[in-house]
Amino acid sequence: MPSSDNNGKLFIVGIGPGKKEQLTGRAKEVIRESDIIIGNDFYLRLIEDLLEGKEIIRSSMGKEVERARRCVELAKEKTVCMVSGGDPGVYGMASIVLEVLEHDNSCIDYEVVPGVTAATAAASLVGSPLSGDYVTISLSDLLTPGEIIEKRLALAFQMGVPVAIYNPKSRGRPDNLAQAIVIALQYKNEDVPVTVVKNAFRDEQEVRFFTLKTLFADDSFVDMRSIVIIGGDESRMGTACGKEQMITPRGYDQKYVY
Repeated sequence: MPSSDNNGKLFIVGIGPGKKEQLTGRAKEVIRESDIIIGNDFYLRLIEDLLEGKEIIRSSMGKEVERARRCVELAKEKTVCMVSGGDPGVYGMASIVLEVLEHDNSCIDYEVVPGVTAATAAASLVGSPLSGDYVTISLSDLLTPGEIIEKRLALAFQMGVPVAIYNPKSRGRPDNLAQAIVIALQYKNEDVPVTVVKNAFRDEQEVRFFTLKTLFADDSFVDMRSIVIIGGDESRMGTACGKEQMITPRGYDQKYVY
């Protein structure tokens, strides 16, 4: 990266699920170092106790481009932290900020700080469903046409690996998850295990287990704060220490005795 011709610094920071315990040490460090914190109001409220003494710029959903432009402009003179939920490079703010920066005439010193993404946060609460290869797909059609999402779902389900679904259902898209399950059932047995984690590592956290059949029959539990993990060919339900869990074996049982 060329040397900066500005005095500021830009951090694009993933805060994971939002609880301090799930923030990386580097994320906490750069928040402390920053003069200005900018982000979606929902995510800023999750880390409110880390923002004391900072200039805070709050934004709303749908204002991502405006937010990206603002942080780039401010970072020419100040140390700015752009907050993103989860990991900024996974359905987060990193891509749009870097695209804006790419088209800006000046060069700003920047750093992308990774965070715990929703799929792995959710997986940790239900066992080990994403142990090997897996696919993540967002059902939001705000930026990706629906026909492309459907094509990707069909290809993913044919692979036989677990599929973690982001943005599965909202008031504006109440049927998207049901449509995804219809596609899944073309390639998978109706008894394939499915886990749904809502508000992972937040105060309203809830976990439920389904099959493709039972989730298709009633998906009312699912909302935009949910991650849906549809099992792969080897995924199964199990119990360890009295806790129900979903496991996708990596194949150790075929090579070792334990």
